[in-house]
Amino acid sequence: MTINKRKKNDRQRGSKTHGWGAKKKHRGKGHQGGAGMAGSGKRADSKKPSLWKERYFGKFGFVSKTPKVEIHAINIGYIEQHIDKFLSDKLITKQEGFYLVELEKLGFNKLLGDGKAVTKFRIKVPYASEKSIEKIKTAGGEVIGLVESKKE
Repeated sequence: MTINKRKKNDRQRGSKTHGWGAKKKHRGKGHQGGAGMAGSGKRADSKKPSLWKERYFGKFGFVSKTPKVEIHAINIGYIEQHIDKFLSDKLITKQEGFYLVELEKLGFNKLLGDGKAVTKFRIKVPYASEKSIEKIKTAGGEVIGLVESKKE
């Protein structure tokens, strides 16, 4: 194993072309006709069919003009497990035997049904799965503030 390996270009100091023959060679990508897809015009019609295969020209696909809603979901089980922490941080409140939870204050906009619903919740959230709504209702709570889904 060599510890101090000498660089090749040290040996080529003063050699003018550094082992590349003519002085005009090895000047960036110019010697090989460009980089990537460059030079497609140089090679005329013989090169073009291979470019069409690559989908080099034009626009592709479409851009949706309607903004997508980014979903940040939370499970019922997570709320049940962290209910004491949320109460101490005053992120949820207790009124009339219900725990009032505004999920958007917690940073979520969808309620999912994983876990058990034991406590009575009144949850305000724009989106919720059918399973989560059913679980909250069987525990004696309710889900409010849902956005109507547009099914056509």
